[in-house]
Amino acid sequence: MKHDLFTISRIACMACIVGMFASSAAAQVDFDREIRPILENRCVECHGEKKQKGDLRLDTKSHASKGGENGAVIVAGKSVESALFKRVASANKDEVMPPNGEPLSAAQIVLIKRWIDSGAVWPESAADQAASVDKRLQHWAWQPIRRPANGRCVDDFITAKLAETHLTLSAPADARTLVRRMYFDVTGLPPTPEQLESAIHDPQSEIEKLLASRRFGEKWARHWLDVVRFAESDGFEMNRARANAWPYRDYVIAAFNDDKPYDQFIREQLAGDAFNADAATGFLVGGGKDRVGSNDPVLTTNQRADELHDMVSTTAATFLGITLNCARCHDHKFDPIPTKDYYGFVGMLQGVQHGERLWRMSVEAPEKVEEKQSWPAVVAGRNDDNFPPTNARFVRFTITACSSGEPCIDELEVFNTDGENVARGAKVTVSGTFANGTNANHQAKFLNDGQYGNARSWISERKGGGTAQLEFANTEQIDHVSWSRDRSEGGPKYKDRLATGYHIDVSDDGKSWRTVSSDKRRANSAPKGPQVYAGTFQMPGPTRRNHRGDPMQPREEVTPAVLSMIGKPMALPGNEPEQKRRLALANWIASADNPLTARVIVNRLWHYHFGTGLVDTPSDYGINGSRPTHPELLDFLASELITHGWSLKHVHRLILNSKTYQQSSAFNEVAARVDSNTRLLWRFPPRRLDAEAVRDAMLAVSGKLDLTMGGPGFDLFERNDNYVKVYVTKAECGPAEFRRMVYQSKPRTMLDDFLGAFDCPDAGQPQPKRTSSTTPLQALNLLNSNFSLQQSTFLAERLKQEAGGDVTRQIERAFALMFQRKPTAEELRGALALVKQHGLPALCRALYNTNEFIRLN
Repeated sequence: MKHDLFTISRIACMACIVGMFASSAAAQVDFDREIRPILENRCVECHGEKKQKGDLRLDTKSHASKGGENGAVIVAGKSVESALFKRVASANKDEVMPPNGEPLSAAQIVLIKRWIDSGAVWPESAADQAASVDKRLQHWAWQPIRRPANGRCVDDFITAKLAETHLTLSAPADARTLVRRMYFDVTGLPPTPEQLESAIHDPQSEIEKLLASRRFGEKWARHWLDVVRFAESDGFEMNRARANAWPYRDYVIAAFNDDKPYDQFIREQLAGDAFNADAATGFLVGGGKDRVGSNDPVLTTNQRADELHDMVSTTAATFLGITLNCARCHDHKFDPIPTKDYYGFVGMLQGVQHGERLWRMSVEAPEKVEEKQSWPAVVAGRNDDNFPPTNARFVRFTITACSSGEPCIDELEVFNTDGENVARGAKVTVSGTFANGTNANHQAKFLNDGQYGNARSWISERKGGGTAQLEFANTEQIDHVSWSRDRSEGGPKYKDRLATGYHIDVSDDGKSWRTVSSDKRRANSAPKGPQVYAGTFQMPGPTRRNHRGDPMQPREEVTPAVLSMIGKPMALPGNEPEQKRRLALANWIASADNPLTARVIVNRLWHYHFGTGLVDTPSDYGINGSRPTHPELLDFLASELITHGWSLKHVHRLILNSKTYQQSSAFNEVAARVDSNTRLLWRFPPRRLDAEAVRDAMLAVSGKLDLTMGGPGFDLFERNDNYVKVYVTKAECGPAEFRRMVYQSKPRTMLDDFLGAFDCPDAGQPQPKRTSSTTPLQALNLLNSNFSLQQSTFLAERLKQEAGGDVTRQIERAFALMFQRKPTAEELRGALALVKQHGLPALCRALYNTNEFIRLN
């Protein structure tokens, strides 16, 4: 047999180790003198503070004891079970550590073995203790919100920072400019000449009118929908439309208009089914859904893992401004977020599935609505039967009809009024079992084992019926039974053998029975009533950490939890009911004690008012994100939000009424040399209008804007029903497409030819801030697109109707509608010449294409 030199040397080394160990087993090992130098010289380069291969650090005791991505590497007293010893002593050159340079000597390997076998004593030095403190926890964003004592309004903080660089605020904007700015900024629409005339004498009082306008919610909902990646199609290959996704958009608009407290806004989007706000949970399933199914378990499992990843990462980024998604495969490289935290979050949301459910639009309490509406038809996945609390020691599930063959149930759960599944551990009795119980996958004992799926289920012995009974150790007060045919992760794989007729009975003594629920409370076919694409919920199975993010490599079980190192940690039992998980997560996020939540949302408001946030990475407050330009102002606004009942309109008022917001946007060369990006706000930062505001404004001035609110949206694409949806922009738009852009049935990853040129996001990913480019295509669209040509004609007709046949009056009316001012003498001469040569619609096209029309100054 041939051996390479490495193998021969390792064999000799191991022989030497055996001899050395035998002769010196009793000798004590001095860690600081004998072990620490080995770790520092040969291990820390790859497993230290700067680099952690395999998520392992060996530079301090606290880190080494945690182990790496494969678990513990040091098992005190057991070197043969310690990965550290096995890797340094390996005879396999592809596994031996360290991988570079000479392997450890036989004497060094013996020292490590003896050290581990003698208890792996690691005295902590001062350097150890200092290194074990996670410096990342000192990051500003993780610290509690503290209201600063040196400022009472927005301007105090802005002027103080400007003074540090010898700058000051600019002069106030003129009234016309300010009113136009406020209208676009707050409502997304230009003021009419009449509105301008009314507001110009008292712009301050106009702020309250604008905040009370129903247009306010339409404007600010569009910002929120960007952040949460909302669209009304699935994306991916098929990209089919979601006919009932629009209620979430309407929910957001109404929430902003009604100034719903932001903490409640959070709770409803994560657990709206607990607050009779069903449309709100459209947030959770607002992302893409791959509808291309497969019998391949690897593809199906990965699709489900990606869906949960979208929900987890969007929730964390939206409300907390953290990149939790980076911890899917390994501990976060920059922020104090271990992989376990990612999967704890997954456990909180693991019961959420994409899909539609009954939309309870009534304002009555949920239980009253439920009495008036039938429940959805039974499904192969989770079915829930709720009933008034009742005492019982026995629960019997009797099947009277089945979709095919012998009925099958994979899990039968009974919950008490504390939300505990009391079926676990109960005595199981069944009428009989398929094949006399000889099939290992189908046993009565699987009915309450806490595991889902066809492979651990009970099948009745007879076609069309059967009985399963649970007996508890003690009488329990119960109010809820859940059962399923195949509750596999990612959705049912088997839908045959489904119980379609059943009744649930309870008893105190096993003799006298009373019915608490049955299929009679359910619809016999499709669920009755309006549907909303806001997700469905079912009790999930155990959550496991996936090795390197691969769902085909599950590791240890992880309990539902929140962040362990940021804010106040919280973990739940592994059997916590599904809805209670989402409620707990929502309450943790919406707490005034959470250091991130209020800071993140007030910064978003600032971002959309000024074009850039105080933190210019609005969905990343981590160590790799930007630091706030005005940290005291950020905390001031956050504390104002909390102490004023989480009112977002209160924060809007603070900003809109400030001198900082109301100053001129005029350029100042001296100030620009100090602060070229206007981050210190020595002037109001001018910017181009968003794509939707450009289109809405064009419709508004042409007189064709339809202000109908709510309901299903309009489509900017030609209708087709292809298996893979094809999106072709409509050549012509009519009144049906003249509503505000927030009501477009927005498809994912597709943009129409007009809006696409103006940096409109495609909802393929969350977009907390938009790019703002300047391209020739934008000018060409405004000048030559079918939409621009059409609206120019409509505007010309309006001008003739309102100004009569006098061309000068027509031009003056055009300037009043579009710019809220009169034309200068030079502008009037040029406009008259253009109209004379090319007609009034040509002038309208030219005015649509001006910077003044599409920019906010």
